[in-house]
Amino acid sequence: MRDGRTAPGRGRVRAFAAVAAVVTVAAGLAVRAEADGAVAKYAGSALYTVLLCALVVLCAPRARPLTAAATALALSWAVEFAQLTDVPARLSADSTAARLVLGSTFNAPDLFWYAVGAAGAWTVLRVSGPRG
Repeated sequence: MRDGRTAPGRGRVRAFAAVAAVVTVAAGLAVRAEADGAVAKYAGSALYTVLLCALVVLCAPRARPLTAAATALALSWAVEFAQLTDVPARLSADSTAARLVLGSTFNAPDLFWYAVGAAGAWTVLRVSGPRG
C-alpha cells in the first residue's frame, strides 16, 4: 500500500509466522523435556532452523518459501561454522541467551539436521498457500 500501512495479506503472513515461532519454541521445549540424547539434540537443531525461518518470514513476509528457508539454513550454518572459533564459546560462557542462540561447540552432524529443518519449513510454507 502506498500510505505505508501493512497490506492485509502480509499481516496474516506475519501472524502465521509469529504463531509458528511460538509453536516451534514450544516444540523444542517439549522435545527437551520428553527426549534425551541424539533425538533431543538433533530435533533441537532442526527446530532451530525452523524458528529462524519463521523469524525470516516475520521480518520479510513477502519472501518466497525457498528464499526464507535458504536464508534460515544459511544463518544456521553460519552460526555452526562460527563455533569453529572461540567467540561463541566465550560469549556462551557468560550468557544464557548467547548459549541458546550461538551454542559453543561445532558439531558436523548439526549441518545435516539444519537442512532437515529448512526442508520442513520450506514444505510448510509451500503448502500454506500464496504469500503476502
